[in-house]
Amino acid sequence: MANKILLVEDEHSIAEPIIYNLKQEGFAVTHVDEGPIALEIFGEESFDLIILDLMLPEISGLDICRSIRKDSNVPIIMVTAKDSEADRVTGLELGADDYVTKPFSVRELMSRVRAVLRRTTTTTKTNKNDKSIKCGNIEINLSKYEAKVDDKSIDLTPREFELLYAFCENEGNLMSREQIFDEIWGYSFIGNTKTLDVHIQRIREKIEKDPREPKRLVTVRGVGYKLVTDG
Repeated sequence: MANKILLVEDEHSIAEPIIYNLKQEGFAVTHVDEGPIALEIFGEESFDLIILDLMLPEISGLDICRSIRKDSNVPIIMVTAKDSEADRVTGLELGADDYVTKPFSVRELMSRVRAVLRRTTTTTKTNKNDKSIKCGNIEINLSKYEAKVDDKSIDLTPREFELLYAFCENEGNLMSREQIFDEIWGYSFIGNTKTLDVHIQRIREKIEKDPREPKRLVTVRGVGYKLVTDG
């Protein structure tokens, strides 16, 4: 069965080539150009991925992202204006998985769509193995898609969950930025660090006693990050 994608984009000159290429790739596409309609359709149907423009009439993409994240962990790729870094950061903090900035190539967007869906499918298949992993006071249950710190459940977005699981699998070992982007996002590091930085900060807020002075998920300056064994 084809993956179902909800495209929320009010500029039809941008939407049309995206729709064409998604269909060429074999995806089933539903396109809407207004926020309220997007929320209505999302409440009625199930989707595997949402491509969401931030600048929409009536309801902003950020508000749509916030509303969806209250009930669903469906992957979200944001489409943002080139100069809206604050919006990009806010979107990632609200739980978006990735973003592309205008103007962008459809080829780049297709690559990110495939990467997000591939990662989601791989995680779903792995979950069926009922695998759990524990690293110090952190415990991750793949079958339940659940993470705990000191036996207390923590609320993670899909991307945060994947990142924390990867760090636990590599506990005590350095993970470079390039390695993280390739393993989690499914594409090579291209110089944009903000996406990763925001997710790391969000994870620290959930696993560290003092996120401002992290002791577990530490930065190796100029290289990457490492989950330190809990002493």
